[in-house]
Amino acid sequence: MLKLKISLIVIFTHLRKASVRLIFLVEIENNVLPFKLWVDADALPKILREVILRASDRYQLEVIFVANQNVGITPSVRIKSIQVLSGADQADKEIVDRMVENDIVITQDIPLAAQVIEKGGVAIHPRGEVYTTANVKARLHLRDFMDTLRGAGVQTGGPPPISERDKREFSSSLDQTILKQKRKTAK
Repeated sequence: MLKLKISLIVIFTHLRKASVRLIFLVEIENNVLPFKLWVDADALPKILREVILRASDRYQLEVIFVANQNVGITPSVRIKSIQVLSGADQADKEIVDRMVENDIVITQDIPLAAQVIEKGGVAIHPRGEVYTTANVKARLHLRDFMDTLRGAGVQTGGPPPISERDKREFSSSLDQTILKQKRKTAK
């Protein structure tokens, strides 16, 4: 929500003549947080969009959805969408290029999560797990191992669809992360 702060400034221009000028100073207080939420929207389950949009409203947080296709989000003051060229990792590259320290990124992409952490950001998996340096390394090794298995012809399958429980865990994790970043950046 934008708030207006109106201040009254009294300036005595001529002390002898006692003329007074009144100046109203209007400032717009923009309570937007000093960090952004980036969404790797190429593989984001649609069920999580409403969670992200509610968090944006609740915390006055700017959210940028990045994908190589139209994500169907109506832009607003805090909600933006960036469509990148088609191609492998184009959305990831755009996010890494634009994000800054303390930004939050939602992604399933482990190499992207590693780059986000390297730049001082926070990465969250759509199932609610907050990536750390340690668990990203372990996930990268597992990913490489699974790629090797698939290369050898082994069918590994994919993750199950996002459940209501996953949605609740993601929502809780997102709230906790936003509050943590809010405290961190308030110092």
